[in-house]
Amino acid sequence: MNSKEELTTKPFKVTVTKEEVVAPLLPLQEHWLPMSNLDLLLPPLDFGLFFCYEKPITAVAEEHVEEIPTSLSVFGVLKKALAQALLPYYAFAGEVVKNLSGEPELQCNNLGVDFIEAFAEVELKELNFYNPDHSIEGKFVPKKSPGRVLAVQATELKCGGVVVGCSFDHRVADAYSANMFLVSWAELARSKPLTHLPSFRRSLLNPRRPGHIDPAFEHMYIPAMPPPPEDPSAPPTDHLISRIYHIKAEELNKLQTLASSNNKRRSKLESFSAYLWKLVAKSSPNTDSEKPCRLGIVVDGRKWLSKGDQQTTMSSYFGNVLSVPFTGKKVSDLIEEPLNEVANEVHECLGKALREEHFLGLIDWVEKLRPVPGMTRIYSYRREHGPSFVVSSGQRFPVSDIDFGWGKPFFGSYHFPWGGDCGYVMPMPSPSGNGDWIVYMHLFRWQLEVIELVGSKVFKPLTFDYLINCHY
Repeated sequence: MNSKEELTTKPFKVTVTKEEVVAPLLPLQEHWLPMSNLDLLLPPLDFGLFFCYEKPITAVAEEHVEEIPTSLSVFGVLKKALAQALLPYYAFAGEVVKNLSGEPELQCNNLGVDFIEAFAEVELKELNFYNPDHSIEGKFVPKKSPGRVLAVQATELKCGGVVVGCSFDHRVADAYSANMFLVSWAELARSKPLTHLPSFRRSLLNPRRPGHIDPAFEHMYIPAMPPPPEDPSAPPTDHLISRIYHIKAEELNKLQTLASSNNKRRSKLESFSAYLWKLVAKSSPNTDSEKPCRLGIVVDGRKWLSKGDQQTTMSSYFGNVLSVPFTGKKVSDLIEEPLNEVANEVHECLGKALREEHFLGLIDWVEKLRPVPGMTRIYSYRREHGPSFVVSSGQRFPVSDIDFGWGKPFFGSYHFPWGGDCGYVMPMPSPSGNGDWIVYMHLFRWQLEVIELVGSKVFKPLTFDYLINCHY
């Protein structure tokens, strides 16, 4: 399979064989955990991820492994380790409810995690990773029950491989927090000591008294507005679709060279974002040439809030510590400008958030707005306002560390079809470990068509053959 035309679109059935709730190994005293001001910036939104494993060489049950089907032993290990992981990560066993002010709050009540066992009539080599809307959505990443924080699905494939999918409530955990949990879960499955213990010290993100709010926040964030009601009589509109690509390390190095100038070396993320920004602009219809094309970049604030005795605690802080600075530039200008000038714009945009004062000011801004929820402004723009998308850095995605005892994942990725009109892009390290990237993209179809045409040397549809070569 060397091109997207050769990727199978054969439908396959996934059958749920068992559903249960995995509770913490020991019940904790019920208590309430408030959301931080940065948690309150997130709408009720779930994000997913999944890991694919080749057929385990041996079963991993405690006794008589030769008599137990591999899937049962694998599922048993996952559930046993999950029950252990829910002790330090007790937030995942809770429930999100509204407090008297109408704000979400986490009730840590040992409710547990929905765990689904399933079987898929497909082999690992037949999965169309390029098109996760076909191969992953609704099949391997479970839908989370309302109020629950986490859902897990373990699916055995026809070839004996296994797919482990998770769905997280974004109001409770960002990708950094989910990564910590996943690594701990895998360590417990292998009876290893935990590398990290999560910190729920919300006082680290308390607002200042008095607060100090930069006027620039009024341009970056707005009070959240409920989505307009759907009109059933309205004609169907285009919606965002998901695709997964791989990018060779040498192509990333070329982009970085082109994006750097005058002794100003740009990072790979800045260079990649600038290149993609130009491609999204190029995909816009002529009627959008004078409209702004907006780019947002997700920034993790843990580094910038880590100083003194807070450094260790912030490195293990569980919750959302994110900001999304964004910038806009006229479509026609983005198309005409050289890559290095566009990369300078990306660098300046990132610079707005790469400092402690930015995150402290954002915490203060949310406090001033409460109990009205806030949101990043770039999410609010509709298609008619010009194209917009957000790049999130998934370079710390610990795909190689999610080993539950039967080997490292063959492949793993985030899956985040969040809807709306704002695109979402998540670059991650390739399982090859050679500097290649895997890129999950959630954009409009016509944008992806131009990206694949104009950027064909950079963006390659993800295939089973590529992943095989990563491992051998």
